[in-house]
Amino acid sequence: MAEVKVTIGGREFEVACRDGEEHFLQSAAGMLDNEAGALNEALGRMPETRMLLMAGLMLADKTASLEDQLKANGAAGADSSGAAKRANKAEKQLNAAQEQLAEVKAELAEVQAAAKDAAEARDAAVAQMKNMVAQVESAADAIKKAG
Repeated sequence: MAEVKVTIGGREFEVACRDGEEHFLQSAAGMLDNEAGALNEALGRMPETRMLLMAGLMLADKTASLEDQLKANGAAGADSSGAAKRANKAEKQLNAAQEQLAEVKAELAEVQAAAKDAAEARDAAVAQMKNMVAQVESAADAIKKAG
């Protein structure tokens, strides 16, 4: 166990801590000393126990305030989690829409191919009709000449 001397509110204390934790103890004592110093400035010198109690309560109040802020930030984090859920849902909807679009494109390609085939068949029928009309006209001319 390590023994550390700390000063709080102008008073020196000897405190034991685990080896290697001296830095943390010094840091905590520094925070408590800051609060005790503020109390001494505001209220003047007071009994040691009262000064330590008040300084501890002030630190506890600050800690509670920070915890409230962390909880509020956690709620904001939950909101961002909700945003992530909404983003995932939107991504799924986008994927579904893309699949539907691919299906529609495939159907459109089939319709276009069928329309092309129908146009080619129509063009062939028109060409056949023109050929037949030409043959009929040729036969009519031949009949006129013969007759």
